[in-house]
Formats: sequence, structure tokens, C-alpha cells
Amino acid sequence: MSNTEYDVIIVGGGPAGMTAGLYASRANLKTLLLEKAIMGGQMMTTTTVENWPGYPGGIEGPELMMRFQEHCVEFGLETDTGTVEQIIDNGETKTLIVDGEEMTCKAVIIATGAIPRKLGTKGEEPLVGKGVSYCATCDGAFFREVPIAVIGGGDTALEEALFLTRFASKVILVHRRDQLRGTPILQDRVKANEKIEIAWNSVVDSFESDTSGLTGAILKDTLTGETRQIEIQGMFVAVGVTPTTGFIKGLVDLTEDGFVKAGEDTQTNVPGIYVAGDNRTTILRQVSTAVGDGAVAALMAEKHITELEQ
Repeated sequence: MSNTEYDVIIVGGGPAGMTAGLYASRANLKTLLLEKAIMGGQMMTTTTVENWPGYPGGIEGPELMMRFQEHCVEFGLETDTGTVEQIIDNGETKTLIVDGEEMTCKAVIIATGAIPRKLGTKGEEPLVGKGVSYCATCDGAFFREVPIAVIGGGDTALEEALFLTRFASKVILVHRRDQLRGTPILQDRVKANEKIEIAWNSVVDSFESDTSGLTGAILKDTLTGETRQIEIQGMFVAVGVTPTTGFIKGLVDLTEDGFVKAGEDTQTNVPGIYVAGDNRTTILRQVSTAVGDGAVAALMAEKHITELEQ
């Protein structure tokens, strides 16, 4: 990793970051995209993407992200691996501390996304990898012909429940309310699937396990307080996400939940710093919205740099 000065540095290599990289590079801005793990973000653990325009029948997440990356590189986007530890605002320039080294640029686009939220129930942590998972596409195949549970009621939970019916003998969808929050088409699919049982008004009160891992859970009724035991060997938690924004706390304005405060123009409260994707305050977190954010953020960065040079 060099100390070359860039016009734009993008932090995060998911759909938002790669789209920003495509637009910025195409605008002849010297652009670097930094990703701490695997290019593609959470899409690399997604199976069929059904709602990406132009692919009737869907496309696999990793394949779609590979196409994204090829397209970005075609326009000269530089990519590198590294963890951004801090961003310092110097006014007209920004300094990024990346694995202990300094890098400088005129504009930063933060596209670090979000990670799955944990239940926070006592005993959850020791069972991670021993029955408790946060990624159905990653771990679903390990639970063939055994009963499992999915926790949540939004789109992600419904998608994971449906996906897991390919493997599990039974899927118990545990939701704290009496109505699901997911899109109607997913709700219809879930309710029509004979393998899925919905545990309404329920939360996980505790876990049951032995030396081999998870064996069951105690569900608590949110209305009556009554409890009941379910026998499961796997539990997939899909109760929302936590934005990856800890490294910019104190630099830009964040919500109480840690999302970056920014409107559709992706502008943070700091000139020259933009945010794109799932870590932004938004009503929808999908590939399509992340891509839109990335395009807007690159345009805003280009305008900012042009104004600096005038």
C-alpha cells in the first residue's frame, strides 16, 4: 500500500462502494477503494438475487459482485485490502490511517455497510458456530433434516426461512409480534410453505445445549409471559443490522443506532465526506439503493473536488 495522494478514497467494497468506484474512476478521478475483507460485501454470502433488474430468474450474489468488480477495474479503479482505523478532517484534504499508515485524499466515501445484529440473550455467544448462526446461506447446509428456528419478521428473516426449507426438516419462524414485517410476496410464500411454522408473539428467553451444541430453546410469549420449549439444532438470527461506523464516531454525525446522518445527497455534516449504502439513514437497504447511493456519492465527490480546484 502506497502513500500516494488520491482524489477519492472509498472505504468498503460492497455494491455501494464498487458503484462509487465505477463512477468516480469513469470521471477521471484518481480513486482507491479499500476493503478490509472480501470484495463484494455481504452479497458474497447471498444466494439468488431476484430483484436486481435485468436478470429474470435471478443471479447468484457472488457472480453479480464479480461482474461489479470487473466493470470497476475496466475504468481504472484501484483496489487494495486494508482496515481504515481513523479518518482525519484537514479541511481541503482528508487523512486516512490504514493499518497504521497514512493516506491522503480530497474526498472520502464511506460505504462500510452493516453487520447482522445479535439477540443479546444470555448464552448466545458460546453457541455461535455450534448451532447459532447469522447467515443462512453460509451455514444452512450443515442442518440437513433437522429442526431449526429463524428469529425475526422482516424480509431477511423470511428469505432465510424459505431458503432453509431446502435443508431443514422443519423451520420455526419466531417473531415478537402478531404480524410479519416483510414484503407481501415473501409473507405469502412463508405462510404457504408446509415446512414453516410461525411462533407469533414470541422471543427467545434462553438456550438449551449439550456438549455437541444447541439442542433447543425456551420461547417466551410477549403478551402472557408464558414459556414453552422447542427442540431445534440450529438457530438463525435475522433481527436487523448494526452499521459499521465505529471508526468514524466523533467525526460525522451519527444516529443513536450508529447510522450516518445523511440525506439522498449522501453528504455528511463534514464537507468532502460522503456515505453510501446500508450504513446511511434510509428507509430501504437493498442492492439497488446501495448502488444509487454509490452513484450519487461519486457525483457529489466530483463536484466537491471541482470546487476545491477553482
